[in-house]
This record gives sequence, structure tokens and C-alpha cells, in this order.
Amino acid sequence: MGEPAREDERFMAAALRLARRNLGLTSTNPSVGCIIVNKGTIVGRAVTAPGGRPHAETQALAEAGEKARGATAYVALEPCSHHGKTPPCADALIASGVGRVVVSILDPDERVAGRGVVMLRGAGIDVDIGTLHEEGGRVFEAYLMRQRKKRPHVTLKLAVSADGMIGRRGEGQVRISGAVSRAQVQVLRAETDAILVGIGTAVADDPELTVRMPGLEERSPVRIVLDRRLDLPLESKLVRTARDVPLIVVTGDAGYPSSHEQGAGARRADEGQSSLPLSSGSTRGPVLSPLAEGGTDYDARRGALEAAGAELLSADTIPDLLAALASRGISSLLVEGGARAARSFLDADLVDRILLFTGPAAIGEGGISSPFQRTSVPEGFTLRRTARYGDDIFEDYERDS
Repeated sequence: MGEPAREDERFMAAALRLARRNLGLTSTNPSVGCIIVNKGTIVGRAVTAPGGRPHAETQALAEAGEKARGATAYVALEPCSHHGKTPPCADALIASGVGRVVVSILDPDERVAGRGVVMLRGAGIDVDIGTLHEEGGRVFEAYLMRQRKKRPHVTLKLAVSADGMIGRRGEGQVRISGAVSRAQVQVLRAETDAILVGIGTAVADDPELTVRMPGLEERSPVRIVLDRRLDLPLESKLVRTARDVPLIVVTGDAGYPSSHEQGAGARRADEGQSSLPLSSGSTRGPVLSPLAEGGTDYDARRGALEAAGAELLSADTIPDLLAALASRGISSLLVEGGARAARSFLDADLVDRILLFTGPAAIGEGGISSPFQRTSVPEGFTLRRTARYGDDIFEDYERDS
């Protein structure tokens, strides 16, 4: 490999690192990194701003100023070629006088899809495509999934005890993984557009599902709960924070049939009834009485959740749910809670990545079985990476196709 190629890879690697910085923050737009290099010196650098604008290229060019003339622009994703709320980035690069553009990944968005490259070449700018293409594909895997398959990229995260359990019945949250693993999950949340749990996990654990790592609190993802019967307590942390961090409550069949429809004793591991304490210190049963959807109590419950700031979304299947999320600009989804939620996505064949954290301790009697563990990972996934996080074993599996 010659020196120019190595230099291209070095600067593109830096552009891809920039792109990762704002993953989960750029709304419907991809998080793109751009670096302007003139005679081996970086004269401008930027990443797509939170909210999706301004784009990386225009910011980097503004920083470079006149030094952009004759320079090389390293852009992690093909510059846009269409007029949206801002002019095309390809036009900005042409106007700046850059002499060369290096691109890692072409943008599959039908409004771009190679047109940005055509515009640049038509203006006499040299364009090289495919530098660190594989690495770029990993950075943009969620955006590429939404563009190509019209659904988010789905990551399933499970923390499993040494004896294959994800919790203990009736005890709410049970700590399985250690501090290092929990910190890794916080970073993962910060890079993800949305996080999903089943109603049982929401009721039993009363999670907030936000990013709690210092300095990253503002990067909390959209929270989603599968809750066909609207059992989510109004006093839950999720509802009480719905105006601060978006909350989507999924009704319809994708939100599970209730235990009343399944028959007595059929409640699964991540279904539950509310036992959250009231301000008086007492507890109560389900907020919603066991009536069919559409009844008076159900309508009142909908109104109360919406008044608290939650969005109610009806979806009859997991594919329907993912399509609805993609239409909202959600490119990445982290499925984080509940054996049944995990199984629903696996059964629908809509999991792209599995992150498995195996703790050293056993839970024993009363444990809630994981849908799988290290020795029984579903077929169709390949182990890509393993690590030790303290006493925990971490394994990263990717879908084969």
C-alpha cells in the first residue's frame, strides 16, 4: 500500500471517529464526519450538528475558509445533492474550490444515491470512493438499514446470570452485570435513537431508561414500551419524565396480548401488574381494570397518558412497529428489557445484533429464564468480538445476512 493510500485511510479514520461522536443525536439525518486537509494539515473538521443541521461539510468548510481551496475533503458519507432545508453539501464543496473529495460510503437515500459524486466530478473535482468502506458500513449501519429496508437497525441486549437467568420473579431489578458492563450500556444508549422494553420490565423495574453517565445525560434515547392494555402506571418514572425525554407507548397486538386473553396463569416473564408505591407509601393493583380495549377505563387511560406527554402508537406486528419508528426518523433501536420482548423480535427475525453480558453469579430458584445464553445463541448469528468487563464476559454477535 502506497503512502497516498495510507494517508487517505488515516484521515478517513478520523472522519469516521467524528461521525460516531453524534450518533443518536442527529434526528433523521445521518451523523457524518468531515475533515478538510491541505498539504497534510487538517484545516477544518466537523460532525453533523445535533438535530441534523448544519451538516458536517458546511461547518468544516467554514472553519477551513480560504485554506479549503485545492484541499482534500474526507467525507464519511457521500455529500448530499438535493435541496432540503439547506442547499446541497456537494454545491458547498464545489464553491469552496476543494480539489479532491474522498468518500467512505455512498448514500443510499434515493435523493442522493450517487448524484453527489456526479455533481462533484462534473465540476472537475477528483472523487475517490470506498476508503475504509467496511469501517464506514459499521458506523452507518443504522442509517443504511433505515434507508435500504425502511426499518431501524435492531440491537438486542441481554444481561444473563451464570445459570441463564435475566432476573428473579417478584424482585424488580436484580443486578447481574458489574460496573464496567453497566457503563458500556450507558454509552450504547447514548449512541442509540430509541430503547425498548416490555410492559413487565417497565412495571417490575420502574426504569427511567435514560443515559446516566456524567456528561452524556442529554443524549438519552426515545423510550418505548410494549403495552397493549396500557398497564403502565402514571406514577412510573417513564410517565413522570415523558415531557423531558420522549416516551412512546405501543398498543395493538405488537404490544402483546394481555394475560386475560391468554388464560389464567399464562403471564410471561416480562408481563406484570403495577405495584409501584403511591405517595402515601401504600401499593395498588393494576391501574387499568381488565376490560377490552375501547372501554371507558381504556379511553380514560389513553387520555391520561397523552396528557402526561406520552405518544400512543398502535401497531399490530413487530414489522409494523419498526416501519412506524423508521417513518419517525428512528434508525437504531435497542431492545433492552424482558424475555418476551426479546423473543418477539427474535421470532420476527428482526434482530441484527446481539450484545450478551454474562455475569459470574447464579440467581437460582425463582429465576426468570433468558430466551438464550452463551451456549444457545440463536442460529444465524456469528460471534464478532468478546471481551472481559471486570468479572463479566461480553460477547458481540452480528446477523449473518
